[in-house]
Amino acid sequence: MRLEARCKPWQALLLAPVLVLAACAGGGDNAGGEEAAGPPQRGGELTVLEDSAFTGGWPSGLDPATNTTGGANISQMSAIYGGLFQLRADDGDSDGSNAEVKPHQAEGYELLDGGKTVKITIRDGITFTDGTPFDAEAVAFNFRRDIESPCTCSPTWPLAEQDGITVEGDRTVVLRFTRPYAGVINSFPVSNVNWIASPAALEKAGEEKFKINPVGAGPFKVVSNKLSSELVLQRNPDYFKEGLPYLDKLTFKSVGGDQPAYQALLAGQGDAYEGLSTTPLLEQARSNGQLTVTVQPATSPYVIQLNTKAKPFDDKRAREAIYYATNFEAISEGLFKGLYPVSQMFTGPGGLFHHETVPGYRTHDPAKAKQLVDELGGLSVELGTLGSYVAQQVMTALQTQWQEAGIKVKVDTYQLSTLVQQFNSGKWQAMLQTAGAWDPAAGVGVGFRFSSQSPFSGVADQKLEDLLNQAAASVDPRDRDRLYQQAGKYISDNAYAPFGLAFAPANLAVKGVHAPGLTTKIPPIVVNPGVIWEEAWKSSGG
Repeated sequence: MRLEARCKPWQALLLAPVLVLAACAGGGDNAGGEEAAGPPQRGGELTVLEDSAFTGGWPSGLDPATNTTGGANISQMSAIYGGLFQLRADDGDSDGSNAEVKPHQAEGYELLDGGKTVKITIRDGITFTDGTPFDAEAVAFNFRRDIESPCTCSPTWPLAEQDGITVEGDRTVVLRFTRPYAGVINSFPVSNVNWIASPAALEKAGEEKFKINPVGAGPFKVVSNKLSSELVLQRNPDYFKEGLPYLDKLTFKSVGGDQPAYQALLAGQGDAYEGLSTTPLLEQARSNGQLTVTVQPATSPYVIQLNTKAKPFDDKRAREAIYYATNFEAISEGLFKGLYPVSQMFTGPGGLFHHETVPGYRTHDPAKAKQLVDELGGLSVELGTLGSYVAQQVMTALQTQWQEAGIKVKVDTYQLSTLVQQFNSGKWQAMLQTAGAWDPAAGVGVGFRFSSQSPFSGVADQKLEDLLNQAAASVDPRDRDRLYQQAGKYISDNAYAPFGLAFAPANLAVKGVHAPGLTTKIPPIVVNPGVIWEEAWKSSGG
């Protein structure tokens, strides 16, 4: 199977149902089209604000192999490195439902041996900003380095022990797997292997300096980098796409959350903000004529992760009590006016293979929850989450619901870096997190939260592992859909983790600012969508 840049990706992902949250299409949202904007204008600069609790934190730098928060820093990484592949949707499609992964710095790829071998061909003539060649050897070097990375976005490829990563000539990299993995290409845009660093620049600078001033082949190059504070980039004049990027300068600034970001935009101290989740601010922004508001399709449901490897959730009765004590429908309606749909599995309506309900799923029943708590002789739970508005609101509501069922609850809020430390320690009980991706096999998808191989999972179950591996391996969309439904039911039957709101973030931009994924809809590949910064531009009146 040979796929070039002009072709559709492999057909397994084209037939899956993709829906969009109806509430997101109106109420002041940008419709997704750019017809009224006129042709893109070259020049100018943008300042993009990022929440310090997530996208605005890059404490370990911006080297793909050592950036431990790379999954949150997709915007910064893509601006510097570009990417072998991109998740894109037509600008004229208002809901992003036609999204697909397309070759970018890669020219095309082949899936061979039923998905056990992948050949990726690199575009001819690309150079890093230090002038060295962006070739197959450079890509293979990055792959080998990145798969050993501590980053949450490092791939879990089932590589063959011998010749797992090789090159053929100057432009082809070959991946060989121990089992079929047809979902590999869809996983690239959310993984650090998508971002190719200059091996020569890395060797010259050393890792400590390189992570501050990284060198890639993306649309922009680094001018200055203050970790988790400010990243200043300028146009790469030798970018492989003629006429791009449009902007002369792109700056990312960390801010202390949605409210400061919103006020900064209104005060003219920024041009865009990614990932607004504060519902009252979203309502204000929609009615503000200074801003373009784009609510993205929901791909990542919240999940209450339960650490089944430790007490109390090594006992199924404790897990069942959490299911019965939880009422996500009431939380959705009461706190968010139904803005975020409720899912019973690891997919959202904006992603592939979504089903809203799961047969036999345990729904809210406080009497059953109390009965199970009594059988256990009591139940005490420590529940943690990230410090975003939606997560904290949900966590507070869960605490109230669980306490009404006789469960004692202690809550904690973490920054991303400390949250990662908690997972790695294994000393956690319950975490309110998002679980899902546009493709369940990619990024913070189902395996990220439920695979025994993932440090961010509380489950070790070989049967579930086999189902997930089979689904990721298949090139048949109907087969993948069937297997993911089975996996969703298996998680439910074993009460491994209740699912909840399918969260959909919003992006804000001042009038006159345009960019795919910022002012148009592209399904989030982690929590936020991947903005195509090389095509960002600002009208002269903006």
